[in-house]
Amino acid sequence: MSKKICIIGSGTAGLQLAYSLKEEFDVTVIHSNSSDKIRNGRVMSTQVHFGSTRNRENRFKMPKWEDKTLLKSIHITVGNQKLFVGKLKEPALSVDQRFYFSQCLKDLENKGVSFRLMRVNKNDIESLVDEFDLIIDCTGKSGPLFPFPIEKEFSPFQVPQRKCIVGYFLGVKPNNPLGISVTVLPEVGEMFEIPAMTEHGPVTILFIMAVPNRELDAFKEIKHAKEFTNQMKNVTQKYFQDIHERIEQDIFTLSDEKAFLQIAIKPVIRKPYATFKNKLVIGCGDSVFLNDPITGQGCNLSSYCAERLYETLIQYRDANWGTQLGEAYWDRTKTFVREVTEWTNAMTQMLPQHIVQLLLAGVEDQKIADKVAEWFEEPQKAHEAFFNLKIK
Repeated sequence: MSKKICIIGSGTAGLQLAYSLKEEFDVTVIHSNSSDKIRNGRVMSTQVHFGSTRNRENRFKMPKWEDKTLLKSIHITVGNQKLFVGKLKEPALSVDQRFYFSQCLKDLENKGVSFRLMRVNKNDIESLVDEFDLIIDCTGKSGPLFPFPIEKEFSPFQVPQRKCIVGYFLGVKPNNPLGISVTVLPEVGEMFEIPAMTEHGPVTILFIMAVPNRELDAFKEIKHAKEFTNQMKNVTQKYFQDIHERIEQDIFTLSDEKAFLQIAIKPVIRKPYATFKNKLVIGCGDSVFLNDPITGQGCNLSSYCAERLYETLIQYRDANWGTQLGEAYWDRTKTFVREVTEWTNAMTQMLPQHIVQLLLAGVEDQKIADKVAEWFEEPQKAHEAFFNLKIK
C-alpha cells in the first residue's frame, strides 16, 4: 500500500511536489483557494523560472507555457548609468502566478491527485498528522503551521529590509534584447523590470524593492489601481528614466484591477523538519526558506528544495519516516539554502567594493557581463563572487 502524503499549500513547492510524488505515493493537496478564485484574484507575488527550474518542471511533466516572452539576458544599471547586458546560459520565463497556479491545480486534478479545499488551522493539525504518514508544510510566506526551529545563523534580520511594490503593466515597450532589467540605486532600493506571460498575453512587471522610509517607499496608503499607476509613472520619471522613456503614456495601465501588490517580508530560514505528536513533519518552500525577493530566487529555491525532498522520499520509500529522513533532506538542501541566503542578504546591504569593481569590469568585458548574469540562474556562482573574492 502506498504511503499517504499530505501537502498543505499549492504554491511553487507544493505543486512541484504533487507532480513529482503522485506516481509513487497517495498524495492529497490541501489548499485554501479554488483554482478559479486564484485565477481571478489579486497577484500574490512575482517569480522568474530560471533554466534549472524550467528543467525540473520538464522532468516532472508540469504544464508547458508559451515561449513568446523567453528571457535571455540580464540588463544591469547602477544609478543612472547602464552598465551592460549579460547573456543567460538558458532562457528564463516569468508567468503570472494566478495563471500558473490555477492551470497546475486543474491539471493535477485531471491526473487523479486528491484535493481538499480548506484553510488549515491549529485545530486541524492533530487530526491530519494522525491521518497521513507525512505532512509537508508548503504554506508559503504565511506559514509555517509547525514549530520548525529558526536557523539563527541564516536569519540575521529582525525587520524587513525592503518594501516590495509590484505591478503588472501594459504599455511598456520591451527592452532589447528581451530580458530582466536590474537597476540598483545605492541606499535607496532597486527596480526589476520583468517581461512576463499572463493568461491574456505579455505584460511588463515593474517590481520596486524600496528601502523602508527612503525615496522609493512612495506608495504608502495607495489602495486603488489608478492611483498605483499614476504613482508608478511619477517614480519611473524621477528615478528610472530608461523605463519611463519606454512607457507609452496613453496606454500605460495595470493589466487588470488586481494586478498590483505591496508587501514587506522579513527573511527567516528554518530547519525544514520537526516532530509533532512523535511523527515527522517536513517544510518546503517559503514556509521554511523565506528569503528577501531581491535576488529573484524564491521560485528557484523552492523548486530546488522540492526536487531534493522528492529524491529523499524516494530513497526512504520503504523505510520508517523519522528524523533520519528529515536530516537527510536537510543535508541535501543546506548548502544551496546557505549560498542563496548569504548572497541575498548581502544584496540588501551596500554592495562590497570588489563587486562594484566587478560590475564596472563587465562594461568592457562581455565574458564578465555574462558571468554576472549567470548569478541569477546559478546562485552558487554569485555566492562565490561575493565571498571568495573571485568569479569563475
